Amino acid sequence: MILLIAVIALALALGLLLDGSLRRFEDLRLRWWGLVIAGLAAQFVPLPNGRAGADLAVRIVVLGGSYGLLILFAALNVRRRGIPLVLIGLALNAAVIAPNGGMPVSTGAIERSGQQDMLQLLIAEGAAKHHLMTEDDILTPLADVIAIPKPMGQIVSVGDLFVYAGIVWLIVVVMRGRTRPRGLGAMGPYRGKHRPGAPRGAPLSAPVPPEPATTSGSAR
Repeated sequence: MILLIAVIALALALGLLLDGSLRRFEDLRLRWWGLVIAGLAAQFVPLPNGRAGADLAVRIVVLGGSYGLLILFAALNVRRRGIPLVLIGLALNAAVIAPNGGMPVSTGAIERSGQQDMLQLLIAEGAAKHHLMTEDDILTPLADVIAIPKPMGQIVSVGDLFVYAGIVWLIVVVMRGRTRPRGLGAMGPYRGKHRPGAPRGAPLSAPVPPEPATTSGSAR
């Protein structure tokens, strides 16, 4: 959570340095915000910390459902700049969390980040959403293996890096006033058969006056 707050603060500062404005967040339109709320709420559900049996099954269902809702939200908004990176990051995290019943954490990464208290906690009690990496875990290169030393003192996964990069990109783009989804034309809405910007009902071109009538032969 500390790292996420720091990433958001960095993105806001970068947006201001690039002549962005916080007021432009009023123009941001993302679909199905409720999926984010439901997905994050599921991660606060108390979970059993057993490594097998029913405890493992419950964790897989709850955590898998949580990430499924977040991934669905990102997919529905994937045309927004930055959201594709968030989608990739969520998918990478889900790929390692779901089959392992939680996020495996590297012992070496914990030590390099200076979080000895976290290491002792995982050894003594374990945790529902995180556990020390073992030989039984799969897809461990996607787990929490990247150490950020103090004063930050955090551990992240490859998926986390994608999510944070996407959040920064989205915030900066919004602050600079570029909230139009990718793929929309710069000419504005379609105006039927009329020229872009022409008033409704205006003809395509100026009418051509009829040619004067002529007669053959000599004049009388």
